[in-house]
Amino acid sequence: MRVEMPKMSEVALQFYKSGNWLWAVQQLFPLLLLGVIIFSGLSAKISYWAQRSTKKKGWQAILYMAIFGALLFLANLPLSYYADFVRPHYYGLSSQQWEKWLGNELKSAAITFCIGISIVLVIYALMRKSSKRWWIYASLLTLPFIILAVLVTPLWIEPLFNKFGPMKDKVLEAKILHLAECVGIEGGKVYEVDKSQDTSMVNAYVTGFGATKRIVLWDTIIAKLTPDELLFVMGHEMGHFVLHHIEKDILFQFLMSFLLFYCLSCAPFVIKKSKKYIKFNSVTDIASLPLLLLMSLLFFFITAPLSNAFSRYLECEADSFGLEVTQNNHAAATAFVKLQQENLGNPTPGPLFVFWRATHPPLAQRVEYCNTYQPWKEGKPLQFQSYIHKECQK
Repeated sequence: MRVEMPKMSEVALQFYKSGNWLWAVQQLFPLLLLGVIIFSGLSAKISYWAQRSTKKKGWQAILYMAIFGALLFLANLPLSYYADFVRPHYYGLSSQQWEKWLGNELKSAAITFCIGISIVLVIYALMRKSSKRWWIYASLLTLPFIILAVLVTPLWIEPLFNKFGPMKDKVLEAKILHLAECVGIEGGKVYEVDKSQDTSMVNAYVTGFGATKRIVLWDTIIAKLTPDELLFVMGHEMGHFVLHHIEKDILFQFLMSFLLFYCLSCAPFVIKKSKKYIKFNSVTDIASLPLLLLMSLLFFFITAPLSNAFSRYLECEADSFGLEVTQNNHAAATAFVKLQQENLGNPTPGPLFVFWRATHPPLAQRVEYCNTYQPWKEGKPLQFQSYIHKECQK
């Protein structure tokens, strides 16, 4: 039976419009903040103080990062408070207590600081070692760093923010594990996350590889989707894993980081042209960090359409995979309808939104695809038939 995407509610429309304004502010504010810090000479003053405090380059970077990081955290806190706490509560998408939100912000800041210190120390050491080729070495090091992040995040980072426990519905868990076995995912564990204390939004994913492989469902999605709808969602997420989207995304990020560091290699030219205002002369000075971050933000903004297009391509493949492994068009379509309703999504955003912001295909387009994609009923071969065990094929 064909499923129609219902008309977007007035609340969802308001959420979409206010989200566009918020996104614009979130793009512009960090650029202005970094611009003020560097072109006012403040960054140079902090660097000068750190250099007077110690002769060791590493400690100079740590002292600078402590002050610079605190400035960024405090300056961004009001915007983060509105975007991540006030706004979700206003639209009924969050039930998180203020104390937990602040605790999560502090945890995120601490994690960012620790990771940032390690990255900054390595990059500036490479700059001092090789002023011309440092960007090549830095970009090469991003590959093992990205892989390490994929391995570590599900095990050590995510559990700091929510409780990951065994799935309570053992019947549904058995169906999910059977679906996983049908597509060759063996040895994976299913985790249920207590996200309902934070949000009413829904999500599920398959992450990690090797020993860190895991299937994760928010308790909100378990409560709001039927078993058939949930199995399609898990089939979609398993598609990301089976089709090696994690590895492809790692490779894509590595290539983008190479382009990023190539752009950052132009920083000495910018410093030379503006040293009258920034008050330092070399990119090896830790005072150049805000400039590198400013250039990075501009790079990610300009290349966002390319990254989004790549992400949408992977999502389309995963949709096809989920449909082929479950062969339940109706459940797939109704699952997307519920995702739109629960997350207050816009099923038909404009082309500019899709081009610049959308990492997933529009929901109305995905619902229509679920209504029409059924090669198994038309006697046509499945696109991903080789990934599905024969005994599981219908």
